[in-house]
Order: sequence, then structure tokens, then C-alpha cells
Amino acid sequence: MFEDMLKDYPEDRYALGSIAHLKAELGDKIGAIEGYERLVKYSDAPVYAWFNLAFLLQELERPIEAERAFRRALELNPKLDQAWYGLGLTLIQQGRLDEAVIALERNTKLQPMSPYAWYQLARVHVDRQKPDEATKIIQHLKSFEPKFARQLERETGLNTQSS
Repeated sequence: MFEDMLKDYPEDRYALGSIAHLKAELGDKIGAIEGYERLVKYSDAPVYAWFNLAFLLQELERPIEAERAFRRALELNPKLDQAWYGLGLTLIQQGRLDEAVIALERNTKLQPMSPYAWYQLARVHVDRQKPDEATKIIQHLKSFEPKFARQLERETGLNTQSS
């Protein structure tokens, strides 16, 4: 159906995005990436196209390309918390931990009750030899996600006082 739409309207953004999305849903990540890359060539490409492209690239461990796509998504919508998180993961993959801290902190400001960025942020602080910062995060997580806090304590070897 969408392929037929593209025959008549080869630049139809809805059809391009729909095909890419369906390919991703079917597990064809390469095909989905190709579809989103085709869509983002247009100057009016929607933010979701950039984000989905970045997400797929990050999953396939193509961090430099993923970073570029996450940053473009964030140019279009600086409040896209998932893009800040994805950018943080991509920067971690590249060993750029100081920059990852900035991205993950942006995510925690936009989604303060989501434990995922807090978890990654604590791990990055441990890797940066800043256990005190990681301990603060573990203490913070204990107030709303004690399971994540316990997991971090086990994984990092940091023992915090119960709150």
C-alpha cells in the first residue's frame, strides 16, 4: 500500500516514514535505517524520523552516525528526553564520558522519575572515578526506585547508608 503511494508520490513523507516504521517493526533494522535515511534527506523531515534513525543506528552500534542523528533530533526538539538518553548512551559507546554526563543530566531534568538515565549516570560516574557522585545518585534512586539502587550497589560495589 505505501509502496503504491510512493509510485504516485515519491516524496510522500508519510509513506516514507510508514515504510521505515514497518520495516523496524518486522525486525529489518537495515531496511528501516535506509528508509529513515531517505526521509531525513528532506529539510522538513520530522523529528521522529531523526530519532528513530538514531535509535536504530545506536542499536546496531554505529555510534558516530547515531550521535549525528540524535543531535539533529535535539535541534528540532530540545525537550525530547529519549533523544538525550540515546545521545548519552551513544557518547558512552564512544568513551566520551564527560559529554555523556551532560546528556544524561539533561534527560534526568526532563524525566526525573525515570530510573534509566540515573542508572547510566551513576555507572558513568564510577567509570570516571567519581564514586561520591554515584553514591548520591544511588541514594536518590532509593527514594523512588530502590530496585535500581540495589542493583547499582551490587554492580559497583558501592554501599550506601539506607535512607
